[in-house]
Amino acid sequence: MRIVTFTHAGRRQVGRLDAGAVTPLAVDAREGAQTLIDLLAAGNHMPAAGAPPLRLADVQLDAPLPRPRRNVFCIGLNYRSHAAELAARGFNGAKTAEDLLPKAVVAFSKVPESVIGPGAAIEMPAASSAIDYEAELAVIIGKAGKRIARAQAMDHVFGYTIVNDVTARDLQKRHQQWLIGKSCDTFCPMGPWIVTRDELDAGRLGVKLWVNDDLRQDGTTADLVFDIPAIIEALSATMTLLPGDVIATGTPAGVGMATDPPRWLRSGDRVRVEIEGIGTLENPVV
Repeated sequence: MRIVTFTHAGRRQVGRLDAGAVTPLAVDAREGAQTLIDLLAAGNHMPAAGAPPLRLADVQLDAPLPRPRRNVFCIGLNYRSHAAELAARGFNGAKTAEDLLPKAVVAFSKVPESVIGPGAAIEMPAASSAIDYEAELAVIIGKAGKRIARAQAMDHVFGYTIVNDVTARDLQKRHQQWLIGKSCDTFCPMGPWIVTRDELDAGRLGVKLWVNDDLRQDGTTADLVFDIPAIIEALSATMTLLPGDVIATGTPAGVGMATDPPRWLRSGDRVRVEIEGIGTLENPVV
């Protein structure tokens, strides 16, 4: 099942996408961006609203969770290929990929206000001249839990979407902690929809990113250092995960900072992320 958040006739709604048609769901739209979170918190029951289906071409897709209830969780250095490319550049003094591979889950976050939907513009802030891209599989939590064991972790997953973890590398370096460089307005493109857990084997999905027509990233989730159950187990060991939480699982090799010279995003670029079994998320840069 594919779940979308969309705008039609000036009203934001939640719907189910089937074969190019969107069926509105019976969710109270007065809460706007919170409607899907409320639906998840109610136990994932998704009744149709009784309204006629709409053509996908006639609606505007928003981010599936236009404003998450709290910061987006992000996992750093979680692809072996990404660790290898950074080691080749001597990142943090590393000489080999093994020097960079984390021994425990590395987590940081992006503020909710950084989220934008498909087609919305990534805005380059005046404070930075080193804007990078990161294609990522994102996990949507459907059931709350704390101290979740690995064996039960997938029971807490509702589904998956795509996130582009846009990053201001110069701000990331300047401030040392990553929040500022990761959380600029528009720096978390998300979408185009959520695919429910039953439809995907998230352990072996192709992850690709193009800047214009140039393929920059081409990886697979089989390369994850910490898989989804391990991430959920680690995060929930000390905090309660809640319905609607978003976890971006890391990025494969091919980021702009790892090339010589670095290949930063420029105004006029279009960034396209494709994850096997989910779809494509595309955003212009301005």
